[in-house]
Amino acid sequence: MLDVPIAGSFRDPAGLVFQSDGVVHRCVRPAGVAAYQRLMSSGLYAALIGERLLVPHDELGPEPGGPQPSIFLRPEQILMISYPYEWSLSQLRDAALVTLRAQALALRFGMALKDASAFNVQFMGCEPILIDTLSFAPYDGGPWVAYRHFCRHFYAPLVLGASRDSRLVSFSRQFIEGVPLGLASILLPRFTYLRAGPLLHVHLHARAETAWAQAHPRPGAGDSTPSARTPTTSRLEALTGSLERATRAVSWSTQSAWSGYYAEREGYADTAFALKQRVVAEWLHRLAARVVWDLGANVGHFSKLAAASGARTVAIDADAVCADLLYRDVRKDAALAGVLPLVIDLTNPSPAIGWANAERMTLAARGPADVILALAVTHHLAIGNNVPLSELARYLASLGRRAIVEFVPKSDPMVQRLLRSRADVFDDYDEVGFERALDRCFVIDERVALAPSARVLYRLTTR
Repeated sequence: MLDVPIAGSFRDPAGLVFQSDGVVHRCVRPAGVAAYQRLMSSGLYAALIGERLLVPHDELGPEPGGPQPSIFLRPEQILMISYPYEWSLSQLRDAALVTLRAQALALRFGMALKDASAFNVQFMGCEPILIDTLSFAPYDGGPWVAYRHFCRHFYAPLVLGASRDSRLVSFSRQFIEGVPLGLASILLPRFTYLRAGPLLHVHLHARAETAWAQAHPRPGAGDSTPSARTPTTSRLEALTGSLERATRAVSWSTQSAWSGYYAEREGYADTAFALKQRVVAEWLHRLAARVVWDLGANVGHFSKLAAASGARTVAIDADAVCADLLYRDVRKDAALAGVLPLVIDLTNPSPAIGWANAERMTLAARGPADVILALAVTHHLAIGNNVPLSELARYLASLGRRAIVEFVPKSDPMVQRLLRSRADVFDDYDEVGFERALDRCFVIDERVALAPSARVLYRLTTR
């Protein structure tokens, strides 16, 4: 039954995640059976499912044979795996709050989270939810062993992004075990010493870690560092409450250079933009895609069109503020619940990282999507970042089976803006060169000129 193990699950001796016939399953190994049975029999699982804090599963039963059989689970499937370094600040905060709510609920049933990794949270549509069923263990009255984990994975990157720059959330890509608290303390501005949350959970926590490490220099001496001062359920409840208040108190700016792009709409007459909307909506309806990836989504105007066509939509943009604004929008509107904003720079998309470069997947490895939208983005890649048109076409074809792509010519004001700061060395950047590049990877099914602008829309199918 264990067909394809998922690389990132090797760290937990209590279980294993794998794919069987393309469907994700979880194996509860003998070492994790007792905690799993406690989760199920205590009522905690039902409570977590009732509050949409944990992904539900079907139990397939134990593996036949053997004195200590494993138990197999088939969880509800996550359409798009995402990672904390691809989230906006609001997504990171919501994921942190879901983790803390699950911890508070677990304490009522005599259990607690044994780890608080941000990788244990995924988004079902735009809603964060815990996916690691085996993260819950009986609580023995000692310190919360996941406190340090939570601060490194959630609170430190959240405060860094909010108080310095929202792009610093992606900094966590360099630290698969979470941002070191000592480093976060150094990077945070001095005024954070005057705020209770950062002072307690980053600065003083980092100092306590350093003091503990100096007092316990022997490798492997344990990892229950400063949280050893919270040895009772009531104190652990107080710590959880403190973390929740501190997390909710974090605030940040929602302005960036690109957050007003669609309000300006430079390069479009209103008629051209209206035509673009109509054609894209018609093509999306005709293609009846289940999954759409909107590349260069900005604040999600066309992502919302894709969602209206019935598609689950991943809205990808390099601007963390734009992604944050879109996430706030979709959380307010049930009709947009299938839109997942992600902060990804297409010129440097998420790589394969972790042990043996296999724990976390590349963007392309999480596809292909049914349809790729690349609207008002190709000129940024080709002119703004010197990506050859042939390479651009090849990458788009690797991400999706079909594509809707917009060509923005040199005469367009947006391209002229890009060319103000660089020499025009892009001799093949014209419609002929663009179509020649597309033809290597795609069949051009349809072409629409967006008059009165000189922009062109293409509907494509991969070869």
